Amino acid sequence: MHVGSGLLPTTLHGRLYQKVPKSHAASCCDSLTHDLYFKQQQLMATNGMKMGVTSQAYLDGSHVKQTKSLISDLCRLFYTLGWVSGTGGSITAKVHDDSVPKSDQLIIMSPSGVQKERMVEEDMYVLSSSGDILFTPLPKPYPHKPPKCSDCAPLFMKAYHMRNAGAVIHSHGMESCLVTMLDPLAKEFRITHMEMIKGIQGHGYYDELVVPIIENTAHERELTESLAAAIEAYPKTTAVLVRNHGIYVWGDSWINAKTQSECYHYLFEAAIKLHQLGLDWSTPSHGPIQRSKPLLGAQTTNTSQKRCIVLDIEGTTTPISFVTDVLFPYARNNVQRHLEETYDTDFTQDDIKLLRAQAEDDLQHGIVDAVPVPPDEAGKQAVIAALVANVEGMIKSDRKITSLKQLQGHIWRTGFEKNELKGVVFDDVPGSLEKWHASGIRVYIYSSGSRLAQRLLFGYTDYGDLRNYLCGFFDTTVGNKKETKSYVEISESLGVHKPSEILFVTDILQEAVAAKAAGLEVLISVRPGNGSLPENHGFRTIKSFSEI
Repeated sequence: MHVGSGLLPTTLHGRLYQKVPKSHAASCCDSLTHDLYFKQQQLMATNGMKMGVTSQAYLDGSHVKQTKSLISDLCRLFYTLGWVSGTGGSITAKVHDDSVPKSDQLIIMSPSGVQKERMVEEDMYVLSSSGDILFTPLPKPYPHKPPKCSDCAPLFMKAYHMRNAGAVIHSHGMESCLVTMLDPLAKEFRITHMEMIKGIQGHGYYDELVVPIIENTAHERELTESLAAAIEAYPKTTAVLVRNHGIYVWGDSWINAKTQSECYHYLFEAAIKLHQLGLDWSTPSHGPIQRSKPLLGAQTTNTSQKRCIVLDIEGTTTPISFVTDVLFPYARNNVQRHLEETYDTDFTQDDIKLLRAQAEDDLQHGIVDAVPVPPDEAGKQAVIAALVANVEGMIKSDRKITSLKQLQGHIWRTGFEKNELKGVVFDDVPGSLEKWHASGIRVYIYSSGSRLAQRLLFGYTDYGDLRNYLCGFFDTTVGNKKETKSYVEISESLGVHKPSEILFVTDILQEAVAAKAAGLEVLISVRPGNGSLPENHGFRTIKSFSEI
């Protein structure tokens, strides 16, 4: 019997619950006795596992065999890619069976220290959903080493338990190793404006992809806690890099994990090649690499260096009147037309579900102007009429809620694509964005509008597409703009060493106060049409980005 790191043995010579004669058991492993059979039964009951799933018939069945065969095939493929050479790396996947809840599905795992390109079904380990070994492969003749469950097993289990993964891939690919060496002090890998970012779950072309980097250790199992900490600290990530080592990638299924792994390796290789060319992969235009420079300004000290600028939109980059007099009326006036034209699309059906749920919640809390949204069976026109009434009430009250923002974003997208809308920014904005970008300063947007709406505004301006100068977009999903914890979340997401390396520019005093409490440097934008500020508010003000 062979046991993976940190996992409990529950098999005898490759067969679950197989009784072994005492003399044979003693010759194989002196510590094994027939009492282990009963301990195994107790262990399975404690874990709440269904006996049907762990029976010998199920272990020998088609679902388990297919997953074993799949992993052996993937090992051969990844060997040709250089991801698992020298017996390094490992792959694991859950046994997909619609009749078994995902949390209870068995886990197939490639062994450690074997030639991955020569893997066969019989070489695989089978584990319970809690990580206990249910099946150990038989030893092979010399010069093969005795079977050993993957040293990565404890790390794989973290992805399964913390992210409900369906498969996890550990690669030793050269790209994933070298990319962690480009900056020995970096705790993250960042890249933006690359097509293959779209292959990473939850990301698009304009998004900034962030992958945490943890430090390597002498033994794989010693990485378990640092990997778990990275998973918790980066809720959006689907991978963790290990410096000078490789990468762990997980997905909902083996296809998702494989697809993302290929995209990650492509992006790592692109970053390495851009670095060799002296180009910066972490900025939208991928221009020449430039180190952070101090922001210019009469009240900026020589030691004040900023790595990032976070900008508000209304009253900061864009006149408030554009939002109140153009965007909001356009959305309000086109709700019915938009819903009728796009009613059967997936994104509108998703909008309807959110709006219906919001209406139910509003009615329970006695919100004025809320009306019930009938079920789909009532007919398209009845549903749309109720939705229009609710949306008009929400816009009238200027509510900052996800259901409204999402619908508005979709309506505005249609308007921008039809050239019925054009994004408006102050005249000093394009040149300043270009200047900061050329200086190596990363620029982000933080607005109460949805990320989609933000992208549209900057993507369709009279100055062209300004998104090439922006590294990312934040909306209220990170928190309320008047709460300090929101800016703490942003500073942690941006990966700066100190919050003071971020400059936040806004026209709202309460937002300025919250950002300052989080340690950010703050400027207040004083633009035509902005609200007045109280005396002695304590913040430096600017009338143009050219003053920064």
